[in-house]
Amino acid sequence: MEEEEEEVTDLKLQLFHNTVREHIIFLLLIILLYFSSYVVVSRFRRRDRDDLYSNDEDEVLVYRISFWLCTFTLAVAEGAAMLLPVSIASNEVLLLYPNSYYVKWLNSSLIQGLWNHVFLFSNLSLFVFLPFVYLFSESTGFVGHKKGILARVYETFTVFILMAIIVLVLTAVLSAVFGIEKFQFFWFLNLGSVHLPFLYSCVSFLGVMLMLICTPYGFVRLFGVVNQVLVRPMLLRDVNEEFSAFYMEEASVKRKLAYIDLHNVSISDAKRGSRFTNGNGRTHSYLPQPLLQHSLAHLYQRKSLVGNVDEQHQLLNERLKELYSERKELDKLRKSSTFQRTFVYPLAMLLLLFCTAVTILLVVQNTLELLIGIKALPLSTRQFTLGISSLSKLGPVGAAMEVCLIFYLGATSVVGFYSMPFMNNVRPKRRQTSLPQLMLNCGFMLVLSSALPLLSRIIGITNFDLLGDFGAIEWLGNFQIVLLYNLVFGTTTALCLANKFTATVRRELRARLVENYVLFTNYMSFIN
Repeated sequence: MEEEEEEVTDLKLQLFHNTVREHIIFLLLIILLYFSSYVVVSRFRRRDRDDLYSNDEDEVLVYRISFWLCTFTLAVAEGAAMLLPVSIASNEVLLLYPNSYYVKWLNSSLIQGLWNHVFLFSNLSLFVFLPFVYLFSESTGFVGHKKGILARVYETFTVFILMAIIVLVLTAVLSAVFGIEKFQFFWFLNLGSVHLPFLYSCVSFLGVMLMLICTPYGFVRLFGVVNQVLVRPMLLRDVNEEFSAFYMEEASVKRKLAYIDLHNVSISDAKRGSRFTNGNGRTHSYLPQPLLQHSLAHLYQRKSLVGNVDEQHQLLNERLKELYSERKELDKLRKSSTFQRTFVYPLAMLLLLFCTAVTILLVVQNTLELLIGIKALPLSTRQFTLGISSLSKLGPVGAAMEVCLIFYLGATSVVGFYSMPFMNNVRPKRRQTSLPQLMLNCGFMLVLSSALPLLSRIIGITNFDLLGDFGAIEWLGNFQIVLLYNLVFGTTTALCLANKFTATVRRELRARLVENYVLFTNYMSFIN
């Protein structure tokens, strides 16, 4: 009897210690993610605003609270983006080192709790924190009440409760339209178990649809970004000679601008009947327009400039800006190492091509398996245990490739999203992003990162089941939606890449066809 009581006590102690260890790990992860998010948000936020350096303590407090909640939202977005990679890596580590003492803390309960915490904080950030931050920053207090922080808090909570009631009513209407059986008579009491998961499933569906648009476009845009960041190989180019030519032209443009400015000053002096003396003690008088045109003609210029003096002054200023940027780019080429020019750029391009090709092949394979009936739908309701078997046919190598492809999908979706034309006014800029723009961008990042595990599972990048409430999203069990998504995603990606790599050839063919058509019409008119 005593032995049984001791075993029960040992099990309770072990369960208690496991729970404490998991919460400590979660706390450390939140601190790490929050610190990285704080660095990112601080890099983009604007520091010359009155609400940051205001003499009003209430404005400063409101700004700080809003900034903290935006940073927390971005930290949750980072955690949501890392859910699948961390889970896949944890499963492979447990398979490689099943009896290691140093990885005993890594278990299914920890990963399951991580998914549940990210789902909870994602709901809170989307439906509580971000709306509260926006209303709190825009509030001024009710009319007739004493101004202060409490008046703004009362107004914020009042408006937030009214908005929450409207959203709950809309949720009930949508549930009645779609015929969801979970909404019963006491539907308003099931906030945490019904309403928030349903709203999150709607938001995740919108996020997946948004990634369907921006991810194929991001595949194309990422090649352009790499082309701008990395130094391209210098094939049949003499960079030093080009740099010298641009340097000479820049000096020529500066001399022309100085001469034109001297001419303008001499005009004003000539109108007053005086003569102009420069710093060398030489006296100049007003030069007529033809003489000035002739005096500028001998200076070195790669691009000829025509027009009067004012037009030339404007064109020279524009050309000087172009020369500065081109010379800066050439200087970057000169200072780059041979290894960077010869190996890094081709390797990066080949890596992008490889990741894109593998992604398209996996989408095609997943579509065929869905049609045949081999592949199960992404909806998951069973309990998953880590360390039982590898989810990739290639073992750890395949798992590492899956992790890289998931991060690659996240990068392409972000690049494609911020390259869209409608994002020009919302795109964050360094040291120039206001607080409302920070809120909006943090919300967009949370929607995209929350949809990343769903996207990876839908298009067949990984076979790892979505854990927690992520796997219980109902529309993931719709065969028509999943199949149509795979077809549209694969087709759109292939068309975007084909358009990217054949654009130059098509433009050249079109130009040659137009040229031949013009020649043919001229020849026929000449014959007639």
